Amino acid sequence: MTHLLQRDIAAAIPTVVRGEGIYLYDDTGKRYIDATSGPTVACLGHGDAEIERAMAAQLAQVAYVTNQFFTTEAAETLADVLVEGGPDGIATAWIVCGGSEAIESALKFARQYFVEIGEPERRRFVARRQSFHGSTLAALSVGGHAQRRATYAPILFEGAHVSPCYAYRGLEAGESMADYGRRLADELEQKLLELGPETVCAFVAETVVGAALGTVPPVEGYFGHVRAVCEKYGVLLILDEIMCGMGRTGPLHACEAEGISADMIVVGKGLGAGFQPVGAVLVSARVRDGIAEGSGIVKHGFTYMAHPVACAAALAVQRAIAGRDLLANVRRQGEVLRQRLESRFGNNPFVGDIRGRGLFWSLELVRDRGTKEPFDPSLALHARIKAEGLARGLICYPGAGTADGERGDHVIISPPFIVTEAEIDEIVERLGDTLDAALASAGT
Repeated sequence: MTHLLQRDIAAAIPTVVRGEGIYLYDDTGKRYIDATSGPTVACLGHGDAEIERAMAAQLAQVAYVTNQFFTTEAAETLADVLVEGGPDGIATAWIVCGGSEAIESALKFARQYFVEIGEPERRRFVARRQSFHGSTLAALSVGGHAQRRATYAPILFEGAHVSPCYAYRGLEAGESMADYGRRLADELEQKLLELGPETVCAFVAETVVGAALGTVPPVEGYFGHVRAVCEKYGVLLILDEIMCGMGRTGPLHACEAEGISADMIVVGKGLGAGFQPVGAVLVSARVRDGIAEGSGIVKHGFTYMAHPVACAAALAVQRAIAGRDLLANVRRQGEVLRQRLESRFGNNPFVGDIRGRGLFWSLELVRDRGTKEPFDPSLALHARIKAEGLARGLICYPGAGTADGERGDHVIISPPFIVTEAEIDEIVERLGDTLDAALASAGT
């Protein structure tokens, strides 16, 4: 047994020795298509000389300084790029080592903001069921992913949850999408009134839901209504774009498609494309000024925040995305991916829904399309899909608990921004073979 503690302790997993483009190679010479960017991280693919040179140049200057005493050009320039490219109202960037740290930071900023402006009774957070916002205890507390929370429930703080914006299962018979979005915003308002809006710091939501539900975009108008509810009661809006942001859904920030901004936007994964661990909180002038005009001290921090090499890598990645016009390729190849998925799986009796945006797509799998009945969780269909995919050299991202937190399966496809039409064809062909084999092994 390896001395490296893995997620699945007894599993024997391949050893990767090389990456090139959208492909990874293990020590046996087997090639895998990284159809999820590992997952939704390696947006530039694997092996990029331009990014590697930027990292080497930073290492030659200084590898690490503590942010308590120093800043660096890499960190300052990255913050400039993030703020200048951010939605209206974004004024500053807090740079950390990943999404969970960034969510943790956003929650603390929300709490400190209200303490600073004289509303210390605000201490609660509201999020949505079937949401995942990170693995730290605070992030798990806020999130609504039942399976990931279960073991740690006794040590989590009490969170409040409302329904996800999940039209495939949430839309009622005869209800329009517009009415559905308004109904969900009304539900949020009722939850705030139930808790006492004066006790709520923030509403936290993924703009396009990632791992928990499988790339579910909001219905049109939903976030506009949500924003209005938050403003009515003085509640902050924190958008989690760790998976769906930084170009993954087409625009740089997923909320741009909704016509809104937020008090804080949390980013990660595609920010640094996996070249270094990095995440960030994009903070509005409202929140920054509330703290600045109070104590003036952010009462929070991490040892490795604003790490020079991570900042240099992320800066190079963002410049590459802009300089190579990769967002145009996300939109173009995202449409190709949509068409290929619908052509291959649109009539599959076990594919209930095909959904997504940009290069962020999912299939939801069901036992019966008519009733939307999920597969029995005991079949572990998601695990079968992962295994059958690896056997065929396909790295996809299956998930479970889709339908209600316990039942339901989906599989995410989110290839790098550099993907070509021919590579999408290869991905969809292997995905078809993978699903056929997984479903057959489950007895369908």
